[in-house]
Amino acid sequence: MSVHSGPRKVSINTLMNIKREGGKFSCLTAYDFCSAHSVSAAGVEVILIGDSLGMVVQGHDSSLPVTIEDMAYHVRCARRGNQGSLLMADLPFMSYYSEQKTLESAAILMRDGAQMVKLEGGAWLSESTRLLTERGIPVCAHMGLTPQSVNHLGGYRVQGRDPNKAQEIIDEAKILEQAGASLLLLECVPVELGRRVSEALAVPVIGIGAGPHTDGQIMVWHDLLGLYPGKPAKFVKNYLAATGGSVTDAIRAFDQAVKDGSFPAPEHCYE
Repeated sequence: MSVHSGPRKVSINTLMNIKREGGKFSCLTAYDFCSAHSVSAAGVEVILIGDSLGMVVQGHDSSLPVTIEDMAYHVRCARRGNQGSLLMADLPFMSYYSEQKTLESAAILMRDGAQMVKLEGGAWLSESTRLLTERGIPVCAHMGLTPQSVNHLGGYRVQGRDPNKAQEIIDEAKILEQAGASLLLLECVPVELGRRVSEALAVPVIGIGAGPHTDGQIMVWHDLLGLYPGKPAKFVKNYLAATGGSVTDAIRAFDQAVKDGSFPAPEHCYE
């Protein structure tokens, strides 16, 4: 279901309305003026200035080296190109280790143009989520595979295959929703868990490798265009190669595939 096309102003309420109406929305990362302009002008609802820039822009082997100063710079760049998408920015590794630090880091990104911040973790973030929300800073909780915890998790592995762990993810997602989180991003979990989490929450759920039942789908800009070297993740589709057209054609094809439900297909999902 496509709600609109072309430049517009997307808010959290826009995404809530899409969920209530049973629709889908799309999200893409962008890290600079041109990519943000292209993504937003194509009708994508949410732009994530992700700490994935550590890998796809800076060339690191993880997102851990990214600093709050790096994030602030790229937020400013993307803000200048944005044509009305909701701008969400990652709080990078160790920028929210305490409640005070969380507030300070989030304030930096919001002043530079972010409209929402994303934090990786579970129920332990509930108080920080409450504090941010009370101070007018919308929060997206990131659960499932959390790349900033890759060393603790033992690598980039599917999460929630164990029934007890799956229930834990659902329970902690509810806690974060109750604390004030406006969105949930769910990464690398089995299809059935993606469905259960999406049905359990009133707020929209964005999936990446979480199956077709989430309210939104996100992909990294460089994956969408087949730019990142190496073997792509299971949940990636190269839309530039699939369309054989322009960058704009690839973005629009992704956006349409999310909204008509053809992406992700079974081959992009974990059982």
